Order: sequence, then structure tokens, then C-alpha cells
Amino acid sequence: MYFSDKVLIVEGKTDKRRIEEVLIEPVQIICTHGTMGISKLDEILDELNGSDIYILSDADKEGRNIRKWFKKHLSESTHIYIDPKFGEVGRCPRDYLANLLMRHDFYVDTSLIMKGKFSNDERTKDNRYYQPYSI
Repeated sequence: MYFSDKVLIVEGKTDKRRIEEVLIEPVQIICTHGTMGISKLDEILDELNGSDIYILSDADKEGRNIRKWFKKHLSESTHIYIDPKFGEVGRCPRDYLANLLMRHDFYVDTSLIMKGKFSNDERTKDNRYYQPYSI
């Protein structure tokens, strides 16, 4: 049971584990396992139930193909892009992912927030990001 109206779609289990290390809110994370097809898309669409959909795929050919599928069949989804230098979501540093997800209004572990070019100082002043998420 998820108490959030957010769904995050990633490619694989490594990506999912890395994201779970950063998030402090319950978010449904769906793995595509690196491939997309009509049956897989139908499966995913059945699970969405009017939620806010975020696509976070790797910066490679497979990731671009998955994005194309969702742009075509689920145009209201929000696409989150990682820096191509990391290549895969599962290889992104935790502090980088925390900042990236925070910019898209996810609640993250603020001990991971780094200062500098990836930070958003206005958001770090907002207390809701410093408070642990409680159910």
C-alpha cells in the first residue's frame, strides 16, 4: 500500500535500490527491466491509477527508447534526466540523486543534500524537506 500519489518508473532493480536509499517518502517505484513493449506498457498503465508519473531512465539507448514509449503513450508523465556522465541511475551519487529528486518535489534525506551547482538553496530553507516523513 502506497500513501503517495507519485509513481517513479525506472529501468532496473539497481536503479530502484539507489533511489530508495535517497527517498524518505513512500513512492511506488516500478521497474521496466530495461525493455518496453505493448504488454509491459499495459501492465504499468493498470498500476498507475491517476498518479503523478515520473520517468527516470538511464542516459543510454535503452533509456531513450523507454522515454519515447512514455512520451508517446503517457504524455502527461514528467521526465527526469540524469547527467550523461553517470550513464545509469544506479551509478549516480546519492547526493546528486537527492538534489535531482528534490527539484521534482520528492521528499529526500536532507543529510545527502550537497551545496553547489546541484543544490537549490530556496528549497533547503523550506522546513518540509528537513522533517522526516511520517505516516
